[in-house]
Amino acid sequence: MSDETIEVTEPACIEPVVPEEAKQQLGFFDGNPKMIFVFGLVAGIALTYIGGDIMNGASRGVIAAAPTVIADNTDPDPTPPVVAGKLAAVTATDHIRGDIKKAKVVMIEYSDYECPFCGRHNPTMQQLSEKYGDDVAWVLRHFPLSFHPEAMPAANAAECANEQGKFWEFTDIMYANQDSLSSDYYGQVADQLKLNRNKFDDCVKTKKYQSVIDADAATGRTAGVNGTPATFIDGQLISGAVPIDTFTQLIDAALAK
Repeated sequence: MSDETIEVTEPACIEPVVPEEAKQQLGFFDGNPKMIFVFGLVAGIALTYIGGDIMNGASRGVIAAAPTVIADNTDPDPTPPVVAGKLAAVTATDHIRGDIKKAKVVMIEYSDYECPFCGRHNPTMQQLSEKYGDDVAWVLRHFPLSFHPEAMPAANAAECANEQGKFWEFTDIMYANQDSLSSDYYGQVADQLKLNRNKFDDCVKTKKYQSVIDADAATGRTAGVNGTPATFIDGQLISGAVPIDTFTQLIDAALAK
């Protein structure tokens, strides 16, 4: 298994990360607003007093300097490098497109339903599945990003559709209609796929699969994923919505071994 990462040639959705050190190094102006107000009030009184001395011809010869506040201008890297770890093995609980027993190459994708680059990437993965047939298997894992409000709900809805055997159909529709993501739309798609609405709605409402989705995302972070789409070809990470030729070169090379 290679730990090489292919350079991103198309943008990816990246999860911003603020290091703990940065959280502990907040500047004065990042503090409590009431404290800042009190400080300003005291400083104003002091300046008024000093100004009065000047206007009255005070003869002390030295004017006390006003207090100086130095703001913390540290600008931490919002996306520090992630140390890649072990990629979780494919299990029966994974969502697999293709025959994992016949496949010679396994593609494991970490994705976010609201990420526009994942929407762009999905047709590429579909084309690869069609092109290589039983020689490849496509595994899709969830990696909802914190700044995409519909990423988690959509992932849960997809898992609810999976209860009724429609995970991949639901997934393809989500990526093709990312501007429509909402609870109402998930219900419309459920009707379109002829799902049992009572069962589906109850599953969605209770966020039944949040722990499953969180577990997927955790395996991604362990493997070095910090954005989407992130696709592993036989363990080699390709980050971003890259051209299909990048994948075919890797897959062809793997099949030729």
